[in-house]
Amino acid sequence: MPGVQTLIVACTLGLLFVFTSCYHQGQQTPDAWNLAERQVDSIGFNTTHHYAQNYNFIVKADSLTLIEQHPAELLSDMPVDSITVRRGDQIVVADISTLPTDTVDSIWVRVARDEYTMGWIHERDMLPGVKPADTISQFIDFFSNTHLLIFLAFIIVVGVSYLLRQLLRHNAYIVHLRDIDSVYPMMLALLVAISATLYSTIQLFGAETWRHFYYHPTLNPLAVPPHIGLFLISVWAIVIVAIAAIDDTRKQLHGGDMVLYLLGLAAVCAVNYIVFSVSTLYYVGYLLLVVYCAFAIGHYLRRSHVKYVCGHCGKQMHRKGTCPRCGAQNI
Repeated sequence: MPGVQTLIVACTLGLLFVFTSCYHQGQQTPDAWNLAERQVDSIGFNTTHHYAQNYNFIVKADSLTLIEQHPAELLSDMPVDSITVRRGDQIVVADISTLPTDTVDSIWVRVARDEYTMGWIHERDMLPGVKPADTISQFIDFFSNTHLLIFLAFIIVVGVSYLLRQLLRHNAYIVHLRDIDSVYPMMLALLVAISATLYSTIQLFGAETWRHFYYHPTLNPLAVPPHIGLFLISVWAIVIVAIAAIDDTRKQLHGGDMVLYLLGLAAVCAVNYIVFSVSTLYYVGYLLLVVYCAFAIGHYLRRSHVKYVCGHCGKQMHRKGTCPRCGAQNI
């Protein structure tokens, strides 16, 4: 079957990407007994805070204010100078200092934009205003933005409502309602729902491991803890099944019907991402996922799978009767 061949090729490409994807191994350290006390402290800080000296950030806040002198001078009420870094600036962690006498935040971080622009800032003031410089981390940060999710949810609900109305009015093909004879669109919608549920589950029960992944991302599911690896496998599966779904749609539909079907499929996937990623945070998503999987699979088995072929022109048909292509009667 052409669809199966497409899926095999897509799976092969996906496996190649998985096993050859870039992975940042991290800085190699010598044996523990050869480390200086400062190096041991640095490794311990990296373990708990997930970043260390020489780590690169990008400023995402409008601005961050740094003090040029050591923070001990500020705590001693000595005059200090300040300097500002702005949105989009790339900064590097130059030093980390712990001041137990600071009642606001004992951890101070010295960051530098260049050799002339560097200074100290409380960690609690810095972290909300920066994001890791890694491309994958920036992608995660973009899709984790709460305001963005609310805005997208509103746009998607309005867009999907209009699109479904148009599709149903024109009796067009649409996943879960009047589907084509392909399992891949249904699989794609389910995979998006499952991935969104996994993502929110990790946020609930494995926040620290996700935080470490956020600071040190990789596309290799074998280089991360099992639960994050499972999430990465689901993401790769989405890519592979999406390719197969588009290929199968292209073979069964043409022109405007193909475009409308793919738009409807994308809209359903977008709604699934929003609904399951948010509802799982309140534990409702697990029940919704079971109901949704039962509905989608049941509908496909009952209605979407083609059982008949026109005896005159060979057109696939869901039921006996008049062929939609040539008008021949099949009884």
